[in-house]
Amino acid sequence: MRTKRFLWIVARRVIRKIADGICLCGFAVPVFLPVVMVLCSSVKSEYELSELLSPILSSGTGEINWQFLSLYPTAGHFFQLLFGTPDFFTVFWNSLKIVSLILLGQLVIAVPSAWAFAAFRFRGRGILFLLYIMLMLLPFQVTMLPSYLVLNRLHMLDTHGAVILPAIFSTFPVFLIYRSFAGIPGELLEAARIDGAGEWSIFTRIGVPLGSGGILSALVLGFLDYWNMMEQPLAFLQDKTLWPLSLYLPEIDIRQAGRALAASVITLIPAAFIFAMGQEYLEEGIAASGIKA
Repeated sequence: MRTKRFLWIVARRVIRKIADGICLCGFAVPVFLPVVMVLCSSVKSEYELSELLSPILSSGTGEINWQFLSLYPTAGHFFQLLFGTPDFFTVFWNSLKIVSLILLGQLVIAVPSAWAFAAFRFRGRGILFLLYIMLMLLPFQVTMLPSYLVLNRLHMLDTHGAVILPAIFSTFPVFLIYRSFAGIPGELLEAARIDGAGEWSIFTRIGVPLGSGGILSALVLGFLDYWNMMEQPLAFLQDKTLWPLSLYLPEIDIRQAGRALAASVITLIPAAFIFAMGQEYLEEGIAASGIKA
């Protein structure tokens, strides 16, 4: 009886794992399918793409008979984009500049702000933090006009600063990092103060190392968000030489499908790399954000 019961328990666990795996694959396939299509299509020749996309590019009628594997694979689209399209490098470096300065500014602003909310008790703290939460819930469409008016008075429109400055003061990284700092035991901070450690020393030697999961997760989420942002640069930047990479892809003509697909793959590489490198910290930060302060 015990052997049968043991075998039944093992079999039930195996069946449950198999069912979970099937369910996860069912959710993962629709997510990865477009990425696989872009990767496979980026090495198709112009002839293949024109044949496959002829219902869209020419008559506009009929059905697309899409094929994953290429009969005549080529890397010509990537060579053309990397060596024959100077404006691609301009928008690529624009994206790197904008995202890097935003994340650097958020480190300077958001980390100390989150530490102040988590480590200190002062009058109006709850109301101020509630305002932060309310601002975090406001979409860009609501704050676009006030931001435009402020940036216009500062003479920052049509500059990268118009995109960078508002993002530096975003409230979301403050909330995420605050939750990570709030998980640090208060007794540890009090013991450090009793031992004579200053507030700056406590912040740099205790707060930042123990809250590194939330800080790094905020950086990863920030990179993924700002690398793909479109509304802010489209609203505040008129000069196309200042546009980031996210606005370059829609400008590619549909008849340049090969170059568009190659540009999509190159755009995907930094985001995928950052996500793969910071996945562990991202999970820690999300888990920390669920801890009750």
